[in-house]
Amino acid sequence: MKYRKLGASDLNVSEISLGSWLTYGVGVEKEKAAACINRSFELGINFIDTANVYGRGAAETVLGEALAGRPRASYVLATKVFGDMGDGNQGLSRVQIEKQLDASLKRLKTDFVDLYQCHRYDANAPLDETMEALTKAVKSGKTRYIGFSEWSPQNIQDAIALPNVERFISSQPQYSLLWRRPEAKVIPLSAANGISQIVWSPLAQGVLTGKYDPNTPPPAGTRATSDQMSGAIARWMEKPVLEAVQKLRPLAQEAGLTMGQFALAWVLREPNVASAIVGASRPEQLDENAAASGAEVDPALFAKAEALIAEALPR
Repeated sequence: MKYRKLGASDLNVSEISLGSWLTYGVGVEKEKAAACINRSFELGINFIDTANVYGRGAAETVLGEALAGRPRASYVLATKVFGDMGDGNQGLSRVQIEKQLDASLKRLKTDFVDLYQCHRYDANAPLDETMEALTKAVKSGKTRYIGFSEWSPQNIQDAIALPNVERFISSQPQYSLLWRRPEAKVIPLSAANGISQIVWSPLAQGVLTGKYDPNTPPPAGTRATSDQMSGAIARWMEKPVLEAVQKLRPLAQEAGLTMGQFALAWVLREPNVASAIVGASRPEQLDENAAASGAEVDPALFAKAEALIAEALPR
C-alpha cells in the first residue's frame, strides 16, 4: 500500500480507503463488516471514511465497535455532517455542527476524528457561521482537520476568502473515468490551496468493473437493480456506455490489472487525489482493490481508455 499526504496537513493516508455508505450498519452484517475492517488493516489501508447520515448513525456505530481496542494512532478516521438525522436535525448551522459532532464521536467511541467534512453545502446556513463552528471544533480538539464534499467552485472560493477561520484540507467529489467534472475547476482550485481530493465512486457504482453485460439485463441484487441506487447508476447503464466499458478489458489486461484495478489506478494517476474510497461487503473485494495502489500503467493505455469512454458518453 502506498500513502499520500492529505492536503496541507500532517496526515498520510492510504491511496485506497474504506468507505461505509450503504454497507456497514445498513446492508452488511456486523460480523462481515468487522472482517472487512480487519482485512483493510492487514492490507495497509489506514483511512476510513463514514458519515453521520449513513444509516442515521448505524455505520458510525458499527465502525466504533469494530475499531475499539485498536491504537488510535493506527488509523485516520473521517466522518461528515449535513444530512437529515431526523426531527429537524440537518444542515451546517453552529448548533447542528456542535450537536452532530458530539453524537458522531460518541458512536465512533473516540475523543476526536482526524477529518470532519461538510457532506454538502448548506445554502440555509451563513457560510461564516459554518466556518466559525468548524474552526471551534478544531480548536477544541474534537477534529484535527476539516473538509467538504461536493461543494461548487464558488462555494470553495468563498470559504477560502474568509479570514481567521480554519482552512480546508480535503474535498470529496465523485470522480471516475465516467465522471470527470472535478477536473475542470475543483481540482485546480484545490491544488492551488492545499486541498486534496478523496474521491467517492471511483468505480462508478461498480460499472467500471465490467460486471454489467451490455446485451443482458443487470443481475438481481446488483446496484443497477436496487430501488435505492438504480437512479444514480442509470446514466451509465446505457448500452453504448456499457459497450465502451467492455472495450477497456484488453487495456486492463495489457496493464496486468483487473478492470476495477485499472479504473482505480486511473483515478490515482491524478496527483491531487490523495485517496480513492471503496466499499466492501467481503474481504476479498479489498484484496483486489488494494492491489491498485502503486500500480504502474503506461499513460498511453489511460489515454485510449479516456477516448473510448468520451466517445460513448452522452454529451
